[in-house]
Amino acid sequence: MRCYMNITSEKPAVYFGGEALGRADAIIPRIGASVTSYGTAVVRQFEMMDCYCVNSANAILNSRDKLKSLQILARKGISLPDTGFASHTKDIEGVIEKVGSVPLVMKLLQGTQGHGVVLAETRKAAEAVMSAFRQLDADIMVQEFIKESAGTDIRALVVGNQVVAAMRRIASEGEFRSNVHQGGETSAIELTDREVQIAVDTVKILDLSIAGVDFMRSQRGPLVLEVNSSPGLQGIESCTGVDVAAKIYQFIEQMVDNKVENKNIN
Repeated sequence: MRCYMNITSEKPAVYFGGEALGRADAIIPRIGASVTSYGTAVVRQFEMMDCYCVNSANAILNSRDKLKSLQILARKGISLPDTGFASHTKDIEGVIEKVGSVPLVMKLLQGTQGHGVVLAETRKAAEAVMSAFRQLDADIMVQEFIKESAGTDIRALVVGNQVVAAMRRIASEGEFRSNVHQGGETSAIELTDREVQIAVDTVKILDLSIAGVDFMRSQRGPLVLEVNSSPGLQGIESCTGVDVAAKIYQFIEQMVDNKVENKNIN
């Protein structure tokens, strides 16, 4: 949606088509990766207008920054694949040594839906990928390859303090990326109590209310890969049969009601 804003302390407003948008009780941010800066500015404006935002602008920005989000989670004790980051090709040797032996998973920090993710099966391949990405002035993250979960990961959809649906994603033949947008298959899955707790804790740590948590099962236990603050619903609803949209709506109703009650008390 194209809109513009009046940023004042007295009458903050959001305009569309020359008209000020009426007061909204709540908004659900759905922001494409290419318009993160603009989208979060709009969300921040609604926050200024005292509108309940399911995910705050700052929380969205933190989740969109793959490196920063993993740093925040690691500091809070969430288990992750061994991960390295370097901004210069001369440092790739050191990163590989710290992360582990090849194969390695190499990710663009700005990638979404499985784009910008490469499996480097040899050290030379890793160096070549790193060099190519750096020539594009792109930052890259290196992660260990979890052999026991090759081509498979799990998406847990968290709403508030609950996992409302979960699905296993399996990569198509000849592909290691399990993302649905890369042709992966999905199926409903039952999570363990530990996996549920990790998913809920992950979302809470990033100060989100609704998010998709992607993780792998490994010999070390669940390892969080990334967090999506604007998760798609069609895939997980169709394979689990759960009306996730209704769960989100019920959660928002409760949060708005709580906000009104707290205002009345104060």
